[in-house]
Amino acid sequence: MTTGPNRILDEFAKLMTDAAGAAQGVRREVETAFRGQAERILNSMDIVQREEFEAARDMAVKAREENARLSARIDELEARLVALTAAAEKSAPASGSRARK
Repeated sequence: MTTGPNRILDEFAKLMTDAAGAAQGVRREVETAFRGQAERILNSMDIVQREEFEAARDMAVKAREENARLSARIDELEARLVALTAAAEKSAPASGSRARK
């Protein structure tokens, strides 16, 4: 058994080790309680979770790309229609007006 200053230092070291362990335990409990409370507050505020936001953003990006593709397709079809209408008008009045008179 140690006596004197060594025993006091050993006891002090043991006390500090125990105090550090207790402080870590309290820290974990406080963090857990804080996270739980923060989750309850965020859920009551109807805030979107990150995963849901990213899924909605991905859907919006795909919808924009599809919209741009369809818009280009409509422009192409309208141009073809204008060309076909112009070609039909050029050929129809010449033959149609003579047959009617």
